[in-house]
Parts: sequence; structure tokens; C-alpha cells
Amino acid sequence: MKNIVNHFFAGKFCLFCTALLLAGSCGQPVVTNEKPANRPAYTGIGKVERFAPAFDSIFPLDPKIEILADSFDWAEGPLWISDGGYLLFTDIPPNRVMRWKEGEGVGIYLNPSGYTGTAARGGEPGANGLLLDASGNLVLCQHGDRRVARMNAPLNQPKPDFMTLAGKWNNKRFNSPNDAVYDSKGNLYFTDPPYGLEKQMDDPAKEIPFQGVYRCRPDGTVELLLDSLSRPNGIAFSPDEKTLYVSNSDPLRAIWMAYDFLPDGSLKNGRVLHDATSDVGDAMPGLPDGMKVNPRGIIFATGPGGVWVFKPDGTVLGRINTGHPTANCAFGNDGKALYMTADMYLLRIWFK
Repeated sequence: MKNIVNHFFAGKFCLFCTALLLAGSCGQPVVTNEKPANRPAYTGIGKVERFAPAFDSIFPLDPKIEILADSFDWAEGPLWISDGGYLLFTDIPPNRVMRWKEGEGVGIYLNPSGYTGTAARGGEPGANGLLLDASGNLVLCQHGDRRVARMNAPLNQPKPDFMTLAGKWNNKRFNSPNDAVYDSKGNLYFTDPPYGLEKQMDDPAKEIPFQGVYRCRPDGTVELLLDSLSRPNGIAFSPDEKTLYVSNSDPLRAIWMAYDFLPDGSLKNGRVLHDATSDVGDAMPGLPDGMKVNPRGIIFATGPGGVWVFKPDGTVLGRINTGHPTANCAFGNDGKALYMTADMYLLRIWFK
């Protein structure tokens, strides 16, 4: 699990939502706690690369990438919880959700998280992407159970009791829902690559021949929106909900796509926001994966080398080079920090 390019050659890919200020539009509440004045001195890692002057308005001079915790199998799905000021994230292979809080450290929050069956299984069974619905309920993309589900328990009293929100399309089970985002009308959009299947594309239990992007309406109706991407993964809206971004975590076509999002929820005018296929390799570990968008429309997208920072038109402003395959990211601390899950690490960088 230590190099995402190696995952591809071994067949082991381990592979939320815009940072709007309205909780109902992205499933993430507004964060209220401030940047700690006397936070601990954390060990640094990686480097921050500046490609355009506009990058200077986002990060301070000489920003530091902090290691908050480590020793995870494959960390994913970071989600900041404002009520309590802590971060949830998934550790997929051991099938658990972790909790980290400043001054308290890290511990297990929920186990199991993505596979609730009794038969032993391999692969990537745990939950991947995490988000909150408009009522503040935890929603999980569950690899092992092949569904998007809601935890039937308060956030402060977690338990592995889940209700399926989306489990099938056309009476066929999903591959392994990966990442998701809500729109302002309560529709849930999610990606469905094969990474949670034990044999991925060659798994005999695979029921849908393609990897799709879907919409689940509040009444439970599931509709296919896209079947043209080989490995759809991260998904996020622009602040005005006029654009939907989707990453494709395929080393042969490592791209981020942008689609016009129409009032009826359909997509058109798909175009490549940025193509990073030529960057894929040992020197730049990782692939297009999770992403978030800030209220200014700036896109923070994990990809080769770490987290890429884009303008809405695809201009690359810079990169947070973690030196490790980086799976996802989330805003926290009232939008003052970006939390990142990178292989075995939980990382953080502060904004300007």
C-alpha cells in the first residue's frame, strides 16, 4: 500500500464535496473553531511548489506540511466535523473510520466501516469517502458492502448500524462506491470504480460492466449520469453548482474532467480540466483522486505528487508535494487548514 503506481501493476488500487459555506449544499457543516494559537510543533514532510503568482494569495510564505498521525494502511476520506472540532477519515484495508483531534491524537471511531458481512474477504473492504447530509448524518461510501449508506447513530455515539441510500442500479449491485457529494437540492452524486472488489475488474462478482457516475435522488431513485470514464474517483461541485468535477484515477488516462451541470441535474459539455498522464510514475506517486473546491472556486485535487491547486479554468497554480500517494483532502478549522490523507499519513497545511 506504499506506492499507488505499484498498486496498479499489482492490481491493488486503493483507490465530498465543495467547500461551500452552506451545509445543505455539500453535506459539510460550517466550521467554527479557530486556528489553535498554541498548537503542537509537528514534524514536516514534503514541499510546496509554486507555479503561478496567484498561489501566493492562498498560502503563506514557506508553508509547512505537518504530519498529524501515521502508520495507517491506506488513509482516505477526510471529513471535518465542526461540532467538536475533529477530523474523521477512513483506513480502508482494516475496515475502520478513525478520529483525530488536536491535543487528543487519533483513535478508532467506527469499526466495521464498509464491510458488515461475516465471511472473510480480502481486497479493500472498508469505507472510502465520507460526508454529511443536510441533517448532519454521517454518509459513507462502503466498498465492502458495495453501497452508499447512512450511519443510523449520532456522530457522538457512532455504531456500525447503516441504512442503504444507494445499493443498486437497474437491479445490479454497484462495484464499490468511492466518493460522493450532495447538491443544494439534496441529490447525492457518487462515483463507482472497482477498487473495493477483491479482483477489481476481473472480479466474478462484478455486475456492472462499466465504472459509472450516478445520482441518487432524495426518494432513492438512482440514475446513471456517466459511463465514459475508466476509473471515476473524486467528485466535487463548483460553488455556484454550475460545474461538476470528476477525477479519473487511471494511470493510462490520469485526468480531471469538468462538466456543465444543468438545472435538471444532467451533465453536458464534458472537457478535460487537466491531463496529468505524463506525470504518473515513481517520481510523482499518486493518481487523480479526491478533491475539494473552496468558496472562491479554487480546486484542490489530489494527483501525481500530492495535491494540485487549480483555477476553475484548469490553470495550475501550485502543488502540495507530499512525496507520497495522496488520496483525498478536506477543509477544516473554519477554512483555515487543508487536511490530507496520503498513504500511511494524515497531514495538514495552513492557508494564508
